[in-house]
Parts: sequence; structure tokens; C-alpha cells
Amino acid sequence: MPHEVNSNFIIMISLTMRRNMPLTALTRCLCSTCGNVSKEVLEQLEVGYKKLMKSKSKSLLKKHLTKEIFDRLKCKMTPKYCSTLLDCIRSGLCRHESGVGIYAPDPGAYKTFAEIFDPIIESYHTGFKHTDKHPATCFGYGSDFPNLDPEQKFIVSTRVRCARSVEGFPFNPCLTKRNYKDLECLIKKPLRALCNEHAGSYHTLGCMDSDDIQKLVDAGLLFKGKNRFLKSANALRYWPTGRGIFINKTCTFVIWVNEEDHIRVIALEKGGDLGRVYERMIVGVESLAHSLKFSRDARLGNLTFCPTNLGCTIRASVHIKLPLLASNRRNFLELAKKHHLQVRGTLGEYSQALGGIYDISNKRRMGLTEYEAVAEMHKGISALIEAECEESRKTRK
Repeated sequence: MPHEVNSNFIIMISLTMRRNMPLTALTRCLCSTCGNVSKEVLEQLEVGYKKLMKSKSKSLLKKHLTKEIFDRLKCKMTPKYCSTLLDCIRSGLCRHESGVGIYAPDPGAYKTFAEIFDPIIESYHTGFKHTDKHPATCFGYGSDFPNLDPEQKFIVSTRVRCARSVEGFPFNPCLTKRNYKDLECLIKKPLRALCNEHAGSYHTLGCMDSDDIQKLVDAGLLFKGKNRFLKSANALRYWPTGRGIFINKTCTFVIWVNEEDHIRVIALEKGGDLGRVYERMIVGVESLAHSLKFSRDARLGNLTFCPTNLGCTIRASVHIKLPLLASNRRNFLELAKKHHLQVRGTLGEYSQALGGIYDISNKRRMGLTEYEAVAEMHKGISALIEAECEESRKTRK
């Protein structure tokens, strides 16, 4: 037995040197070889779990991670990348203000830790049960969705994005510095072939001027890199290595590389022409799919770092002013919930509605095709605008 352990140790050291594997990953793999989660990890889990249960957290993690489930999962590891329960819930244990509190460090985590992921997925995606299966991809046509606000009275801008993960790579917490660089190189190749309105240029974050970065962040075109939840989840390691942004000439089509997910495809423009924006995103993501193979699960659909983005991964959103409707916040949120919409501040989750401008998007991404998700959002935003108009008519009377 000692001879076996030493042999495994030598093999793992060799792999570490060749793959630029961080020490923590080496430790996890060695523990997996010996069949145990390390004592240090178990101690962090126990301490963190007790604090979470005593906290006032309203996260889905706290709601669903019972002591029985916790005890059954705390000694498990994913088969390929040796991820532990701590790798999944680290952010939720550190950030009690989290709404969800769990991430998948690698694709295998959704199966290894299904006992906690499944109920959280069902809660967030409104009824997608562990026995349900996500449908096949179906984008449909953007032309089916007329302009939500042709007179430009309410909607400031429209954005549609989807997330993709490249097959053969884990997610942020397990990515090495070499992985980030390899992923960036792999993704950049098909970007060069984009043409017509999608044609643009790629910018590596580490080579960009700080002023240019801030201008893009202020314009809502670039990620900030300072998200406290991602940081707590070990998703910002080696920053800014391997991160970058592709922008077309008119700034209406953007691709984020290695931020939260390997790829974020984003289409946007001023006004409320959801159909045109959606069509631009479709062409972009399908162009990439010709050259890249994406991670997909037979049951969960497209696999992503955060379980809130699984399935079709579509987030269709508008920046919109609804002053009369929003004056009664309770009714406003109830109507949004009825239509499966998520209401955020102007700058996203946990931000304020600056100038009365809200970011409103579809919430459900599982059990729906891409087309159905956008249709649900289109119908919901139309209902909110109609409710705002009704409040205006009441005021005039």
C-alpha cells in the first residue's frame, strides 16, 4: 500500500507540472486517490454550515441544504476534477446575502451533488423537477417578436444574452492558468471569421488600458471583475489571465470570454426591438457552434457555472421606466412574478433603479426552449407596459 501511494503521488506531481495545476487541485486529487476529502475541507464545511444555519440568510442553499443532505454530500468528490461540496457552496457559506449560494466547479458536480443542486434548480426555475428533461435547442425566429415599444415611451434599451461552456474544460474554480489561456485562444479563432454586422475586434483584458476598460464598464459592455460572489466562489483566480471581450463595430454585439462562463454571447441596442436583438444573438452563437463544441447534458441542457443559467441559458432583458407601476412596489413585483420576470436595479442584481430605470428579464431558463423563454419575456414586458398605461389612464381620470 505505501508503494501505491508513492506511485500515485509521483504521477500527480508529474501531471501538476505539465498542466500547471494549482496546489489545491493537486491536494484534492491526492485525497481522491486515497478515497478521502481532506480534513481541512471537512472542517471548513462544518464551520461554514453551522454559521449559515444560524444566519438570517434567505438563500436557496440554506433553504434546501438540510443536515441530512449535508452529511451525505460532505465526503463526496466529482470523478474527473475532484471537486468537493465546499467548492460548490463556498460562496454561499461566505456570503449569507446570496440569493442562491451555489455554483458548479465542474460539469460533473451537477450529478455528484444532485441532492442539493436539484431542489435549488426546481425552486429557481419554477418547477423544473429532477425527473424533468430540458428540451432540445430551438431558437425560432426573431421576426416573431414585434417591437415592444415602437414609440419609445418606456424602454431605454434591449439586451439578449446566452451562456456557453466549451466541452473538455471545467468551470472557473478548477481552471488552471494554462486552461484560461488555452480557452481564450480556442474561442478567439472563430471570432475572426464573424462577418457583416457581427464583424469586430477582440481585446485581451490584460492588454487593455484602464481608462478604456472603465469606459466599456460604464457603457454596460464589459464585466467588472469585482463581483464579490464570484470571488468567494474562487471564480476570479489568475485575473485577468485569459479574459477578454469581442466587440462589433457598432457596439451592438459583444462576446465575453472567461468571465463567469467560458462564453457569454450578447446582443443589444437602444429601444425595444426585441426581435431584431434576439436574431442578432442567434446568428452569433450559431456561428460559434460551427467551430466549438459546447458542454450539454441530456437532462439539464447547456451546462453553466451557475445553476440559474442552465438549460437554454437565455436572459432577455430591457432597461425600462415604469414610474406609476413601480410606485406601488408590492404590486409591481407581484405582476412581474406572475409573468416569471426578474426585476433588478439599473446596474443589475443588488443595485438601485437609477432614474427609475429597472432591468427586467425572464427568470426561467429550464424546461423552455430558447424561443419559448424569449416569448415568455416578450409577453411579460408587454403586460407591464399595459399595466403602466392603465395606471396612466386612471391618473388622467
